[in-house]
Amino acid sequence: MDSVATAPATDTRYRVTGMDCAACATKIDRALRRIPGIEDVSVSATTGNMTVRHGGDAVLPQIEQCVASLGYGVSRAGHDQASSSDSHASHLASSHEAWWKSPKAKLVACLGIGLLVAEGVSRLAPDWNEIPFAVAMLIGLVPIGKRAISAARAGSPFSIEMLMTVAAVGALAIGATQEAAVVVFLFLIGELLEGVAAGRARSSIQALALLIPKTALLEVDGQTREIPADDLAVGSVIVVRPGDRIPADGTIISGDSEIDESPVTGESVPVRKGPDASVFAGTVNGGAVLRIKVGAPASDNTIARIIRLVEQAQESKAPTERFIDRFSRYYTPLVLVVATLVAVIPPLAMDAEWSTWIYRGLAILLIGCPCALVISTPAAIAAGLSAGARRGLLMKGGAVLENFRHITMIAFDKTGTLTEGKPKVTDIVSFDQPAGEVLRIAGGLESGSSHPLAKAILDKAKEEGLSLPQVTDARAIGGKGVSGTVDRKPAFLGSPNAVAGRATLSPEQAATIQALQDDGNSVTVVLLGSTLVGAIAMRDEPRPDAQRTLSRLSSAGIKTVMLTGDNKRAASAIGQRLGIDVRAELLPEDKQRLVGEFKGQGQVVAKVGDGINDAPALAAADLGVAMGGGTDVALETADAASLHGRVADIFDMIHLSKTTMRNIHQNIAIALGLKAVFLVTTVVGLTGLWPAILADTGATVLVTINALRLLNSRSSAGA
Repeated sequence: MDSVATAPATDTRYRVTGMDCAACATKIDRALRRIPGIEDVSVSATTGNMTVRHGGDAVLPQIEQCVASLGYGVSRAGHDQASSSDSHASHLASSHEAWWKSPKAKLVACLGIGLLVAEGVSRLAPDWNEIPFAVAMLIGLVPIGKRAISAARAGSPFSIEMLMTVAAVGALAIGATQEAAVVVFLFLIGELLEGVAAGRARSSIQALALLIPKTALLEVDGQTREIPADDLAVGSVIVVRPGDRIPADGTIISGDSEIDESPVTGESVPVRKGPDASVFAGTVNGGAVLRIKVGAPASDNTIARIIRLVEQAQESKAPTERFIDRFSRYYTPLVLVVATLVAVIPPLAMDAEWSTWIYRGLAILLIGCPCALVISTPAAIAAGLSAGARRGLLMKGGAVLENFRHITMIAFDKTGTLTEGKPKVTDIVSFDQPAGEVLRIAGGLESGSSHPLAKAILDKAKEEGLSLPQVTDARAIGGKGVSGTVDRKPAFLGSPNAVAGRATLSPEQAATIQALQDDGNSVTVVLLGSTLVGAIAMRDEPRPDAQRTLSRLSSAGIKTVMLTGDNKRAASAIGQRLGIDVRAELLPEDKQRLVGEFKGQGQVVAKVGDGINDAPALAAADLGVAMGGGTDVALETADAASLHGRVADIFDMIHLSKTTMRNIHQNIAIALGLKAVFLVTTVVGLTGLWPAILADTGATVLVTINALRLLNSRSSAGA
């Protein structure tokens, strides 16, 4: 065992079947944490996934045996978190198995038939009516009892199954055999309905995997042949016909067409795309043939990443969910104590009928089942995360979703965030070299960059038909520029401020740059050796939804500020148009420092950006949001991401957070309210075992249906 404890920590991922609600996940979690060598456990009933951090592979058989002993199916999904679209699809297929084919459905059917037979026997032989109902009840109670005993051995003695078992056996003991059988039947129906609802929530995101076509047309030497989409290699060229779904992420080589991206980004309006534009797997090609260069394997396309991110997010618990879990640990034993007191105090203190009050105590046990309460929060969180992902709003966990409602200040990047991120070159100024040479050097330095300003330079160079130089030792200097060796000379491309430490601007050069900046341009200066060879001016326009969204955020009492590395004049020109406070000419560490200062003033800060230079500030903020098309660094650092990159998505995330929390509060009120009503009616003798279990099942169904309403929630952008 010492070898297990000292072994390096490893994460192993499993698929778990048979979980209906958060109570199932809690039982598995508590049981596994009792095994030596287990460091951490994350279980999601919604996704059917489980991740276990452990000290060595020797503990794996114990993990699988433990889960199986609790009555759940378990299979290892692999040590890495990446999985192909095919594996997602196969998992989805299993989750889409007809509900009436499931083991629980068969158990319900058998018990239902048993009850019908018992009813027939009781009519034919009234003196024997107790025995057939007792036999019928055992059909359902035996598997429930086995699960209760397994859960108790695994550290969950007050499970829902245990309460049900005690109530059924107690009812049998006092002669309420028929009621006991019907109660067990209704309990199993409730579990079945929970499973159906959980399956719907689970499939809402996983269904994206089915959007990816199984085959692709691979082009080789001018000829096409059909191959499995999973076999496509990065760099392969595929042909996509009009009306077909695109089988892989990639870049258009030739062709110009309308692309329906609604399955991935939630954007209902098709987007016109041509050569060099990025496309996503699962989107639909419009009216023209496209040749596409594959940019990512099937296991890492956009849809696979969305599914993986949402599944991982749903495994992490929100603060409210963790509170409900802690509360339920004390709630269930308390219910057992109350039921016991109700059963024994009246007969002992008031000489009341034992059978009457034992009956009422048993009913309280059923009323007190915490299933509806336990599922109230995770069901809403899972539905909220899924609803957001289907609209292109990705949030990494329930805590992120919940915390968006607390935001009081948002710090936006400029380029690619508040602006369209599609700047165009407006001027090329020659200082020491011809304008064409200035553009050629700049294009060479930016050839490996995905930044919008770099793309503007490269597009201009392509438009002019320039052949870019070979650049060696190229590297990005965060917040400053790009350096490299061009034609065996050190070269640098960056802002005038960044160049100031490397060369001196003449008064004429400074005046020229200032005039360009006063017109709202961003200016980059090209340095070859120690000589200023020229400058390139670019201008980026605000996104169409930026001004309206900023106004809505202000109306909601949320402060906004622009943090940008761009020059003050260009940034101020954009800021005045949008009506937002501007902090310009900032290095990455400046953005990080300002975010810290805002937090020190008591603000709950969200940072929104899309570049490498935003990563430190994204990490420092209470919530970091990466805009669509952002760098992998920004996406990894951020807590949330907007796939289609609209400024309105930030408002929608806040709106979704508030909507989800309202749904949670409604669910808790439904769960506790129904129980409170039936608790009173049971104590005074108005209701018994049947209404008690119906109240619990009904509350669970109502809570689940209410949570699933979030899957149909719409964007607030149009509100």
